[in-house]
Amino acid sequence: MMSVVSTVESVPRVTGTPAPSLYQRIRRVLTRDLLVTLALGQVLSLLICAISLTSKYLTDKFHANTPVFQSFLNYILLFLVYTTTLAVRQGEGNLLAILKQRWWKYMILGLIDIEANYLVLKAYQYTTLSSVQLLDCFVIPVVLLLSWFFLLVRYKAVHYVGAGLCLLGVGCMVGADILLGRQQGFGEQKLFGDLLVLGGATLYGISNVCEEFIVKNLSRVEFLGMMGLFGSFFSGIQLAIMEHKELLRVPWDWQIGLLYISFSAFMFGLYSFMPLVIKRTSATSVNLSLLTADLYSFFCGLFLFHYKFSALYLLSFFIIILGLVLYATSSTYVAQDPRVYKQFRNTGGQQATDRPPLSAGVLEPSVTYTSLGPEAGDEIPVRVA
Repeated sequence: MMSVVSTVESVPRVTGTPAPSLYQRIRRVLTRDLLVTLALGQVLSLLICAISLTSKYLTDKFHANTPVFQSFLNYILLFLVYTTTLAVRQGEGNLLAILKQRWWKYMILGLIDIEANYLVLKAYQYTTLSSVQLLDCFVIPVVLLLSWFFLLVRYKAVHYVGAGLCLLGVGCMVGADILLGRQQGFGEQKLFGDLLVLGGATLYGISNVCEEFIVKNLSRVEFLGMMGLFGSFFSGIQLAIMEHKELLRVPWDWQIGLLYISFSAFMFGLYSFMPLVIKRTSATSVNLSLLTADLYSFFCGLFLFHYKFSALYLLSFFIIILGLVLYATSSTYVAQDPRVYKQFRNTGGQQATDRPPLSAGVLEPSVTYTSLGPEAGDEIPVRVA
């Protein structure tokens, strides 16, 4: 008897997953959290733009050269809102308890913040608006270095490429300014103003890195309250010594008063909102986002100061945005040596968060991965040998 066996050609099994489409890759990069974080950074940029424009109006149109007084108004607002909040708190968050533990550290930080504001605002008297905001990007390498050494942040190659693209975008705007002749006519005074901006940018970088540490490990209200306390005290002394005569020469009217009020409101909004964004991201990503303030100032200058238009300005804007997105595509990582978290607290202070102990024989730092926006597995410690 003959048997017939029928065979069916088996279909090969699919191994692995299909490659994601271009749309899926874009959706994976441009997440909702990332877009929200980028939008928050642009709100800060708009506040920086408004501060720059009001300060430029006071200096150029009304000849009100009072950078210390302008900062003093902001510190008074911080004192009235945040320092008084600390004063009525109970427990370790009380104003007296904070001063008892960390008063001298906040005093130094307050002086750094005051002089950073003074140098940048003073520079508006000697150089152009675009020069102030372009040279102010020197804060980027300052923050990168300080974050590396003091906050133990470790960057990947993609972060340096992203930051480089942002600075390249700023370079496009410098080229447009040179081609249009907007940087001419200041001579030696312009060089002095540029040096003031570089000094202020360095101090801003120090202040921003300290702010990141405080708002992530202590309290946003504590940082702003201490800035209001020591900022108003020392800027008041500096105002009485350096600017009391200049303040008397200001031709007061309703327009100047409105500009001072507007400047104080924008500055107070920037100080109040920036710690929220820094806590969500980092000082580095925030300062990269602020580079777009240059473009917002230019677009306003088209109508207010009759600037000439160049396509390089639009190119620089898109390059900066591209650099921001590229910076966000990969996570930074933080080698969390527990000793770094003791530099701002006293020995008797309460630890901010529990850290895994180091083994007795081998020093194995805990590593935490962070990104521009919060992720689902937020701050998962990974052991490395």
